[in-house]
Amino acid sequence: EVQLQASGGGLVQPGGSLRLSCAASGFTFSDYTMSWFRQAPGEGPKWVSSIGKAGGGAIYADSVKGRFTTSRDNAKNSLYLQMDSLKPEDTAVYYCTRRSDYGSRGQGTQVTVSS
Repeated sequence: EVQLQASGGGLVQPGGSLRLSCAASGFTFSDYTMSWFRQAPGEGPKWVSSIGKAGGGAIYADSVKGRFTTSRDNAKNSLYLQMDSLKPEDTAVYYCTRRSDYGSRGQGTQVTVSS
């Protein structure tokens, strides 16, 4: 069974940082590109970032470019999202997915940016 569990969210002030993690199981992690999506209240899901199978070639949505960094550790079956210079508009539930398939998401993690 494919499982993706995001963690590391929380409440942070504007300008602060958070590091999200995603634990993957039930498939060969290193065979898949991986992505992050987010969904804010009352809005549809939005793609945030994707990273290649070996950890290279990360790409980002314009809204997070220069502030967020995606990485992965295939030995630990884990995906990460380092979020810096956070803004209130980054508030959302964050999910990790296989490839860019939002339907593959598992448990998300809430990120709230507020003073």
